[in-house]
Amino acid sequence: MKVYISADIEGVTGVTTWKETELGHAEHAAAKLQMTKEVLAACEAATECGAAEIVVKDAHDTAKNLLAEMLPDNVTLIRGWTNTPESMMAGIDESFDAAIFIGYHSGAGCNGNPLSHTMNTINNYVKINGKRSAEFDLNAYIAAYYKVPVVFLSGDAQLCRHAEELVPAIRSVGVKKGVGSATFNMSCAKACRLIREGVKDGLLHREECSLQSPAQFEMEINYKECADALRASFYPGAKQLDERTVTFTGKDIQEIMTAQLFIL
Repeated sequence: MKVYISADIEGVTGVTTWKETELGHAEHAAAKLQMTKEVLAACEAATECGAAEIVVKDAHDTAKNLLAEMLPDNVTLIRGWTNTPESMMAGIDESFDAAIFIGYHSGAGCNGNPLSHTMNTINNYVKINGKRSAEFDLNAYIAAYYKVPVVFLSGDAQLCRHAEELVPAIRSVGVKKGVGSATFNMSCAKACRLIREGVKDGLLHREECSLQSPAQFEMEINYKECADALRASFYPGAKQLDERTVTFTGKDIQEIMTAQLFIL
């Protein structure tokens, strides 16, 4: 079995402020350690389920957060950015048997995490086919494009509920919840234990976790600044709805992700 893991940091237990997410900041050390522990828990669970090969994408900011020395021998770690449409899912293809998401967070405009955003902080929200979406939505559809089941997610509780609407059979662990600028966090050890158990369960039921892609995708982006919307409106195929809102329609998620490289 071959497993793909995409890891972010804003959905890791304990992580509450932007300083904790910044490489080089003193407060980042604890966050990247827990991020690594949660990824390690997922790797160990996947290995126990028979995964001979695991690819882990460090998918936060600089993509240089995970402590490589803590990861098992059967892991290939992708650091840095390929600058390709798959972005946080770089390296995924049809050869994988399952996709797992660790440390993910609620989308822009949501109160489930004080660090909620979608791809960056220049937008108020991103919608896919009329529904507010998180990075999870985009990346789950990338997995679906390659026919890879989306079996597990860990992150904030609001995102977990959102993910279950998109992939009803997904196993998820809400390691924290956000209220205003605060987070209510599960203990580090408990989070890792529940991630390990959830990944095992998800992999055992991966045939139930396939996501069907819609016939076409419409991405709507509402920007914080009018200038960003104006700039995005010049991307081929983009349409400006008002001073802050731009839409783009694509035949598949690859066209959407290609567009987001330039306008999101």
